Amino acid sequence: MQLFQGMLFDSPTIETDRLILRPLRMRDDRDMFSYARDPEVSRHVLWEAHRTIRDTRRFLRAAIRQYRKGFPGSFAIEWKASGRMIGTVGFMWIHAEYKSAEVGYSLSRDYWNRGVMTEALRAVVAYGFDTLHLNRIEAQYECDNPASGRVMEHIGMRYEGTLRQRLWNKGKFVDVKLCAILRDDPRP
Repeated sequence: MQLFQGMLFDSPTIETDRLILRPLRMRDDRDMFSYARDPEVSRHVLWEAHRTIRDTRRFLRAAIRQYRKGFPGSFAIEWKASGRMIGTVGFMWIHAEYKSAEVGYSLSRDYWNRGVMTEALRAVVAYGFDTLHLNRIEAQYECDNPASGRVMEHIGMRYEGTLRQRLWNKGKFVDVKLCAILRDDPRP
């Protein structure tokens, strides 16, 4: 898989009405740990709830190494009003030849149902199309997490199908729904 080398590590900060999307940094450890230890936050993602701040620091070091290698990665979602890091959103992979990518995200439960992830994902998708010149951006969500599907729908992603037992998560195979948006699709 060919990746867009260096593009995300050198990417500018993205600002929205309420958020700042920026590269993760080690000093995000306490903010990230405060939400990443919540089993409800980690329930539908492929990482386990963080048990100690060391788990969070290990995660942050790995993300920063990815930036340095030029691989796709996540942005920290910073809440402008407080300056706190409240989640992540970004690219799981980018395929240069096919101009396609997958996005993923996680968010502190304190910010659920407030349109925060929709705002963050909309900005990352715009960045993918406008700056990285992608043609297709996709995302997947576990079938028993329809709230994540609504986030995708709100930014213009379309449901493309259910992938049976696509992922191994929390000790079992899970079905996921695949959604995608194309460069030429309308963006609400």
